[in-house]
Amino acid sequence: MRFRSIVLASAAFALLTGGAIAAATVHGIDTAAMDTSIKPGDDFYDYANGNWMKTAVIPPDLSSWGSFAMLAREVQLRNRGLMEEAGNAPEGSEARKVGDYYASFMDEAAIEKAGLTPLKSELDRIAAIKDAKEFAAEIGASQRIDVDPLNNTNFHTDHLFGIWVAPGFNDPTHYTPYMLQGGIGLPDRDYYLTGNAKMADIRTKYIAHIARVLTLMGMAEPAKKAQAIFDLEKKIADAQESRVDSEDILKANNAWKRADFAAKAQGFDWDAYFDAAGLSRQNNFIVWQPAAISSIASIVKITPIPAWRDYLAYHAVDDRSAFLPKAFADERFAFYSRTLSGTPQQAERWKRAVNATNAALGDAVGQLYVKRYFPASAKAKAVEIVSNLKTALKHRIDRLDWMNPATRAKAKEKVDAFYVGVGYPEKWRSYSAVKIVKGDALGNQLRAEEADYRYWTGRLGQTVDRGEWSMTPQTVNAVNLPLQNAVNIPAAILQPPFFDPDAPAAVNYGAIGVTMGHEITHSFDNQGAQFGPHGELTNWWTKQDFAHFTAAGDRLAKQYDGYKPFPDLAVNGKLTLGENIADLGGLNAAHDAWLASLHGKPAPMQAGFTGEQQFFLGYATVWRTKMREAALRRQILTNEHAPGQYRADNVRNVDAWYKAFDVKPGETLYLPPQSRVHIW
Repeated sequence: MRFRSIVLASAAFALLTGGAIAAATVHGIDTAAMDTSIKPGDDFYDYANGNWMKTAVIPPDLSSWGSFAMLAREVQLRNRGLMEEAGNAPEGSEARKVGDYYASFMDEAAIEKAGLTPLKSELDRIAAIKDAKEFAAEIGASQRIDVDPLNNTNFHTDHLFGIWVAPGFNDPTHYTPYMLQGGIGLPDRDYYLTGNAKMADIRTKYIAHIARVLTLMGMAEPAKKAQAIFDLEKKIADAQESRVDSEDILKANNAWKRADFAAKAQGFDWDAYFDAAGLSRQNNFIVWQPAAISSIASIVKITPIPAWRDYLAYHAVDDRSAFLPKAFADERFAFYSRTLSGTPQQAERWKRAVNATNAALGDAVGQLYVKRYFPASAKAKAVEIVSNLKTALKHRIDRLDWMNPATRAKAKEKVDAFYVGVGYPEKWRSYSAVKIVKGDALGNQLRAEEADYRYWTGRLGQTVDRGEWSMTPQTVNAVNLPLQNAVNIPAAILQPPFFDPDAPAAVNYGAIGVTMGHEITHSFDNQGAQFGPHGELTNWWTKQDFAHFTAAGDRLAKQYDGYKPFPDLAVNGKLTLGENIADLGGLNAAHDAWLASLHGKPAPMQAGFTGEQQFFLGYATVWRTKMREAALRRQILTNEHAPGQYRADNVRNVDAWYKAFDVKPGETLYLPPQSRVHIW
């Protein structure tokens, strides 16, 4: 289970020259984007977005373009202005840290002059490793907090082991350390193991990329060492569990005591690792992929230390390429963006600076963003929609004829216990422990990484704050946090095309209402349904009810298995199941909430469309997306979100859509009533 968010990534709305967001020219249905020559029942996505698809151009510095990307670029422009202004904030303030971090990233001359010097101490440590104990200590000393496997669209780590701190599966009231498989530089194990020509070509180019980085580092025999590094990663990839297997929460819930590591994962000096990682006092861990951790430990035992030194040195440099001289940054872009995602042009430096600053000092930027761009009136309206959605979902649960009263009561208890954060967190994170030095871009990043690691490991054993956010307010996305039974709806997504106070309610409920409903329904998807009202991993279902729920999910997965963007590559229905359940549940809950908001009055027409039609068109508009082929292939292989066109066409499972557009048998998307998937 990974990123229970509405979308896999974000970018921007229009290539503006200033920091202000352009006023929406259309409040509601964007008729110019539609292709009404297509029957809604044949291809609803193209009906709603066909003309946009014909004319939209993906910016050269992006791998995809669409509603999320468009808005995110506008927000990026806003953040640029805020960060530049923050450079004049009082010395020592968090705002000044934002400004100095941003300015340091923009100072290319200082970065060129520094070269690899900021990494010298780490590279010297790596070069001095003589034995297995020192190797394990270095792995621990360089350990950083890894992305949330419950909440990340492209989870993988090139740290040998991933460490994540979160509420415990079995004790959600306290923070617990999770250990995750890692050790690879490509996006997924399948990139190493799949035998087709496209993957073979990527592997060849990856080896060449490693060799070029080693050359830039001044290492001898770069081609030979690059091949050895790749071969080592391939062994690690072969030991890893697949993404679909890693989605199984019950398989992930493996409680290991501190002493279990030496017995269950032999070949690695765990004492040296835990001491160096600051985890020696932790006695209880959750090991997500135990077979992989054990196998990686055995690979350590049989691999000569010189090979590990080269591996660690390469990753220490390549991971920090964005903060290194231009040759390193350009090389990383050439492989990770151009080769893997088809992006032809590197983003302008200010865009990369904004992204880096957000990643390092997210809440500090968030405070600036909310103060400037998120009025209380917008929050109040969004909170009202959330309240209506929760009520609608409870009413839907009451009407489920297949659900046992005991299961129904637990489901409603879970809805009542939701924490839904709207706009921004109630408590901001402090960055007092982060030292920012103007002109020291890489040093700032290294100190920010270290502070983040200490922040999270310092929380181990403490009581969980259920109101803690995992997204910043300036993020164009939304997220469900199953271990907290919580949802975050950031301020940045609460604007057109997702939410527009001047648009008809039908459109708003179809766009932001479904987005919110999607996140709430994640608590009842194939994985979220295994967590209780307080985030505990528990079975609150009757056996018969869970069997019915699972069977319905299997039918939806099979439906998505039938979608083939390429002749040689289909959507993975199992991998995308959680997102597809959330889309379907969000559609139904938002539709009911919208109808209830009318209080029995008819919905006004707009541009010749009924309220029902506006609702579904608002939903389809959210999913307009163009992707480069390499990026789309990568998404299908590694991401739990199906391509936007298929998410929009999920309406084929909603009875109200058929009536709204008079969809008839024989049309491509038509499903007979008994074949439509109804879950929530």
